[in-house]
Amino acid sequence: MGSIAGPDAALFTAVEDWPPEDVIFGNSLVMVAIRQNLQETANANIPVLLEGQSGTGKEVLAKVIHRRSPWGCGPFVKVNCPAIPGTLLESELFGYETGALAGACGSRPGPVQPAHRGTLFLDEIAELDRALQAKLLQLLQDGQFCRIGAQEEKRLEVRVVCATNRQLQHETGVGAFRQDLFYRINIVTMQLPPLRERRGDIPLLTNYFLETYSKKYGSEVPPLSNRLIGILQRHHWPGNIRELENLIKRYVILGSEADLLSSLQSADQNYLNPEIPRDGVFPLKKVVRKAAKQLERKIILGTLETNRWNRKMTARALSISYAALLYKMREAGVPAIRGPRAGQPVAALDDGMN
Repeated sequence: MGSIAGPDAALFTAVEDWPPEDVIFGNSLVMVAIRQNLQETANANIPVLLEGQSGTGKEVLAKVIHRRSPWGCGPFVKVNCPAIPGTLLESELFGYETGALAGACGSRPGPVQPAHRGTLFLDEIAELDRALQAKLLQLLQDGQFCRIGAQEEKRLEVRVVCATNRQLQHETGVGAFRQDLFYRINIVTMQLPPLRERRGDIPLLTNYFLETYSKKYGSEVPPLSNRLIGILQRHHWPGNIRELENLIKRYVILGSEADLLSSLQSADQNYLNPEIPRDGVFPLKKVVRKAAKQLERKIILGTLETNRWNRKMTARALSISYAALLYKMREAGVPAIRGPRAGQPVAALDDGMN
């Protein structure tokens, strides 16, 4: 049975070639630590819980765990829990026998059974109905499950990897997730960091996506300028690696750094209208500080345009020093000038020529 596509499906797996692990893990301290502990975790047939924001690559890591495990030659079966209606979740997960459901003319195995001697990846497990959580707990404890309408239970040998973009400990505390199931699946927990916490990996990921999609679409585009790479490293990345992947895909298709920069600016403006996360955790001071920086960047850009990119006039209009303007432009990733010299360092340009 094929897996059910989920929210992380575009990450790396959208292309045919599997990325090198150096690209997957990069050089950030958090990802290096995960990589160092990965083999011992993969070798043991214990549940693994992957936590992290959407787009951080949880499915990719689940596949690495599967590939490195003794069951790596077996099936990797993915179930995207939010994509299945709650009333059908049990039948979709465990399967059913003839006549067990209205309109069921034959028996059907759920994805659990084909995962035998392989890996069952439960994406966004926090969305499971509590009644089904109890059945999943039984599967993990006893290695047995029963199709709807069946009389006999089936034995199952499977490695279970769960993923969620919520904090399951918080969900347990408010009664939204079973405590006993939580303790069962978080024997090993790996917390994937958002992309903004591994900014040093952005050039590596960018080059990988650029090379991959250039081959895929048969398009030759120049490497991104150092100036634009710097802007990418300062972007907030609410969509994480998936957002970066889609941005580079767009650049390969359109071949325009100006369009890419415009897309980033639009995304930054959307940050001024943030969504409140489902777990209710909202770092107010951090979000307000970020919004203030985005507003400052917008004002600087607008004032530069008004003064035809003369920075001395812009500094006077903003009532700040020239040195302060240069610093703020660098910090915000504002290009030095419009035109062919935009890739030059800010301090290297002469305002007398603007």
